[in-house]
Amino acid sequence: MAPDTNTIDAFVKLGKYLTDFCDKCYSENAEVDSELKEIVERAGHHNGWFTEDNVLFSLQQWGDLLTEENLKEWLSNYSFSNESKPKTVGIVMAGNIPLVGFHDFLCVLLSGNKVLAKLSSNDKILLPHLSKYLVLQEPSLVDKIEFIDGKMENFDAVIATGSNNTSRYFEYYFGNKPNIIRKNRNSVAVLTGNETEEELKALGEDIFRYYGLGCRNVSKIFVPINYDFDALFNALYHYKDIIHQHKYANNYDYNKAVYLMSEFKILDNGFLVLKEDEALTSPIAALFYSNYDDETSLREKLEELDEQIQCVVSSGIRENEVNFGETQKPSLKDYADEIDTMDFLLKL
Repeated sequence: MAPDTNTIDAFVKLGKYLTDFCDKCYSENAEVDSELKEIVERAGHHNGWFTEDNVLFSLQQWGDLLTEENLKEWLSNYSFSNESKPKTVGIVMAGNIPLVGFHDFLCVLLSGNKVLAKLSSNDKILLPHLSKYLVLQEPSLVDKIEFIDGKMENFDAVIATGSNNTSRYFEYYFGNKPNIIRKNRNSVAVLTGNETEEELKALGEDIFRYYGLGCRNVSKIFVPINYDFDALFNALYHYKDIIHQHKYANNYDYNKAVYLMSEFKILDNGFLVLKEDEALTSPIAALFYSNYDDETSLREKLEELDEQIQCVVSSGIRENEVNFGETQKPSLKDYADEIDTMDFLLKL
């Protein structure tokens, strides 16, 4: 059996709605949907990290993905059953970047199940509006989408995304039900010194998009011994205006001060601090780096760190690598933590 065509159609219409809105926002003097424009503005007022540019970027990505062709090609990889009764799936959503929980929401509805969503306090404005639009396109979805504020109850399975810390609570509360529990992950890039200026400039998109708050953002780079950082800093200069965002600037000033007071050796270009550090998770406005001797030992290290890494940006270093500038443009089959959400849902 195929997934419900009416639900697919509703998501296709949502995709067109988002694409049309973004196209008009990016062109001068175009009449935009006033309701969605107000939603984008409210999301930014509610969460200072959700700037109009970043929210529109997220909406544009989803608009591009939600086409009939994309959805059908993705869903053709799965077997859908007539027999199974719809389950209620609790989704505990993160709020680090706009609509970060949308893929789980999409998977639950297209698998024929019901969404019971607990939104993050940081991102509670965008998804309810998109859900309202979906229900207008397909009224039967009204009984399949519920947003809750309090304790999650009466669910058959759960998908919860959080930090390494919150994952312990999730395992305690949800461990007795079928679950996907996601922890911290970060993305890394491998540089060889042979990158073009275009590639290094594109890497800036992987570093700075959403101010580095997503698990697909590059927070750590691996560079050869004696790597010359000049080319990287010159290419990243394209993103210098990020320092005018006050929340980002506050983090930059604070982290730089901490490193200087601790007498850490740092490289600094006025809006990004580079620090040599073995950790994968760098704070906002900082980028960690480590040196490697040779590509063979580096590949082994990346293999060891695999469960902590979301994406590896590189050219010819490993399978499943991501091209420079592409980390924030995942396809429908790019699952968080490489756990196939749709497969999990169809087996409930």
